Amino acid sequence: MTHNVRDLRGVFMEIQIFDSRVTSVILLGLGLLTACAAPPQFDVVLRSGTIYDGSGSAPFVGDVAMDGDLIVAVGDLGRATGRTEIDATGLAVAPGFINMMCWANESLIEDGRSQSDIRQGVTLEVMGEGDSMGPLNDAMKEELVRRQGDITYDVEWTTLGEYLQYLEDRGVSPNIASFLGAATPREYVMGSGDRAPTPEELEEMRAIVRNAMEEGALGVASALIYPPGSFADTDELVALAEVAGEYDGMYISHVRGEGAHLLEAIGELLTIAREAGVRAEIYHFKASGQANWPLFDEAVAMVESARAEGLEITADVYTYPASATGLNASMPPWVQEGGFDKSLERLADPAARKRIAREMGELSDEWENGYLGAGSPDNILLVGFKNPDLKHLTGKTLAEVAEMRGTGPKETAMDLIVEDQSRIGTVYFSQSEDVLRRAIALPWVSFCSDAASLAPEGVFLKRNPHPRAYGSFARVLGKYSRDEGLLPLQEAIRKLAALPASNLKLDRRGLLREQYFADVVVFDPATIQDHATFAEPHQYATGMKHVFVNGVQVLADGEHTGATPGRVVRGPGWSPGE
Repeated sequence: MTHNVRDLRGVFMEIQIFDSRVTSVILLGLGLLTACAAPPQFDVVLRSGTIYDGSGSAPFVGDVAMDGDLIVAVGDLGRATGRTEIDATGLAVAPGFINMMCWANESLIEDGRSQSDIRQGVTLEVMGEGDSMGPLNDAMKEELVRRQGDITYDVEWTTLGEYLQYLEDRGVSPNIASFLGAATPREYVMGSGDRAPTPEELEEMRAIVRNAMEEGALGVASALIYPPGSFADTDELVALAEVAGEYDGMYISHVRGEGAHLLEAIGELLTIAREAGVRAEIYHFKASGQANWPLFDEAVAMVESARAEGLEITADVYTYPASATGLNASMPPWVQEGGFDKSLERLADPAARKRIAREMGELSDEWENGYLGAGSPDNILLVGFKNPDLKHLTGKTLAEVAEMRGTGPKETAMDLIVEDQSRIGTVYFSQSEDVLRRAIALPWVSFCSDAASLAPEGVFLKRNPHPRAYGSFARVLGKYSRDEGLLPLQEAIRKLAALPASNLKLDRRGLLREQYFADVVVFDPATIQDHATFAEPHQYATGMKHVFVNGVQVLADGEHTGATPGRVVRGPGWSPGE
């Protein structure tokens, strides 16, 4: 029989030898065995870093070892060695960050390196706000191709699971996951019409949710200001979320109003969570429009009351006081009924244009008016055109373009959409920095980019993104934690990693623990910084030194290695072999 040194120590303790001379001999023997034993070797050892394990507990100095795709040791590794060793002295070592909502759906097809997010420590991209990349019928595939702009691709998948596997097979640096967009089963079954589903149609939509959950979707995600998702009523959303709940999935939502109707919209989300029996999250939690900023405190109180009641309600934010969506979000939803082509017909019709212009200038109980919410066309920044003849307008405000053209801003907005044949990427300056800071500090709020993952090269330079694409996560660590002291670094890391992993019910991610997947980041807390601005958004954040995804190094000394070890991360409804 053979024993390793640890076994022999156990035997020694078990037989309880009390004679000091015998004890000395045995201890001497054990010492010789220990001295002769080769120290363990791991694939990677991060040495002497300040470890933030993701739980929010106080940091400590120690080592982290990885073998294959797993973390295998955290603490003092003594004489253990690594085939790759990194001196992390003076640097923070943390679990990889989770982007709770991104728009990397197409950017990862163009460039799987996910540079703007990897360089901030994002190791998991979560997609699916409102609509998702599957399942698709033939008409939806045609529409997906028609909407393509600078990035073009063949639609080689049908289901959501097939799309995620398509990305993994192509090669991506971060892990990837997705919700099923609530508008996707609606469009699959009903098209883009503004009506309630029949009982039979609703059951077909619920079956689509069931299939997606079994493929690994994280839950159901709605975006209730954008047609056709905005055409769904509360009962429809409860019915879909209920199926997600059967698989322990989440309901997550861009709520129906973020301005004057914020409280009613939060109330609807709480109703859905309560009636469907699901966890629920508010996408990019905020109050839009200066007149509505005072509503934020009451919205927080509503969430905290629901949490005290026992509902699992959380939220996420991006770290800038400006939103980004389409220019058509400044127009009433009826304009888009029947699909984008129908909206172009209405925008070209003189009678419809007159009605649209009038309603853009009116407060409404029926829709969230992005035009009025911005306060002025000077606060509406045009950043993404499809038509090459309009790209010179990138970075100009709607007011500036209207003046250039000698037309009113409402008419200019309609003209631009028709000319560009797209919704036109637009930034709306309608939020409060003070409200944002209060949201960031809430213990149940995590973080998102609400943007694609980009690089300052190639097709990505053809439009200006919101700077959150390059800086949302570095900004948490630099501006808000280090510079402003809004939250301690260990709490910032918890909210970037363990909190979203727990909310999503992910398997062994979000913490630096033995047998957890080796998604690990190393950064300099003293220098991590975002640099992107609205005027010059294509600028990488700095201060992130090393990033590992599933144990493979994708960032080394601040530079991308080109590795693409990202995998599909599936929700709690999936099980291997299904």
